[in-house]
Amino acid sequence: MKHIYIGLMSGTSLDSIDAVAVDICADHCTLLAADNYTLPMELRQQILQLSQPGNHEIDRMGQLDIELGKLFAKCCNQLIEEQSIDRAHIRAIGSHGQTIRHRPGKQQPGFTLQIGDPNTVAEHTGLTTVADFRRRDMAAGGQGAPLVPAFHQDLFRTPAHNRMLINIGGMSNITVLPARANITTTGYDTGPGNVLMDSWIKLQQGQTYDHNGQWASSGTVNQSLLDQLLSLPWLELPPPRSTGREQFNLEWLQHQLVQLSSSVMPADVQATLLEYTARTISDAIQQHDQWSQYEFYLCGGGAHNQALKQRLNTLLAPAKVETTSALGLDPDWIEAMAFAWLAWRTMEGLSGNLSTVTGASGERILGAIWPA
Repeated sequence: MKHIYIGLMSGTSLDSIDAVAVDICADHCTLLAADNYTLPMELRQQILQLSQPGNHEIDRMGQLDIELGKLFAKCCNQLIEEQSIDRAHIRAIGSHGQTIRHRPGKQQPGFTLQIGDPNTVAEHTGLTTVADFRRRDMAAGGQGAPLVPAFHQDLFRTPAHNRMLINIGGMSNITVLPARANITTTGYDTGPGNVLMDSWIKLQQGQTYDHNGQWASSGTVNQSLLDQLLSLPWLELPPPRSTGREQFNLEWLQHQLVQLSSSVMPADVQATLLEYTARTISDAIQQHDQWSQYEFYLCGGGAHNQALKQRLNTLLAPAKVETTSALGLDPDWIEAMAFAWLAWRTMEGLSGNLSTVTGASGERILGAIWPA
């Protein structure tokens, strides 16, 4: 009998909702079906507005929480119907929710907030729903992110090879998977992924993303702007480390631009932002001992940006950067699968975080359960 879990993921890129069906038990994790559903522009704008401080936040958040819950449920129901999945075999939905604020802190209590009401998801699907994965890790002193490295470890770690997973969504993070069993898995956010490039091309050209980095490739990296972006103090913080739109957003970028002594052509800004993403990833990787002896695999939406992939290959040479397709898994579905896996861990009473990644005081069972 199959043990099916549905994973729902809506990330900081705000392009779509990823939905997967995964057969999971102790000895296997098999992707059965996957699809993505475009996030309506109106909801995308509301999420962006809530990602920064503003008026009437509680009322706006409450309404959007329900609307997103209904949309998550709709995406789940569509996947089930389109793929003819037997609901009797579905044990639970794992819903990441939509992050609207992520402020990990050391001097003051950190917090994180994801919306997409799981009560509504459970009610509109008739399926047990597991959500709110990040806050228990924070309660234990962790960053609440990234959580995906625990899944990377379960799926991709092998005694045959040192591996690093590079996840490029709105933000970027790496997972370090040493071959030697006595060395622990580590991982952390490296900085922006697609978020700045997407925001800039949206402002300048009305496009939601830079296909294959074509616009960036038409420009020239502006060294002054790059040096200024690389001087951000956050980049010097040691792990555990996580970030979001609170740090990397269009307003922050525009503030950086006005501080320059001369203006930069829009295409050159895009070229510099691609270089910034590549450099912050490669700089973080090269801080690890024997980094050149690792295999590198890309996942997330940024894995499709050929200009970015090529630049990472140059910066990390002689190592070669491939996508997780080389390991037999489409890079688009890794994160959604991770939250199906986290739901399985919760339902089984197993921990879902890695304290070596998040900085929590120990491993914890994550998430809360909303019964069918």
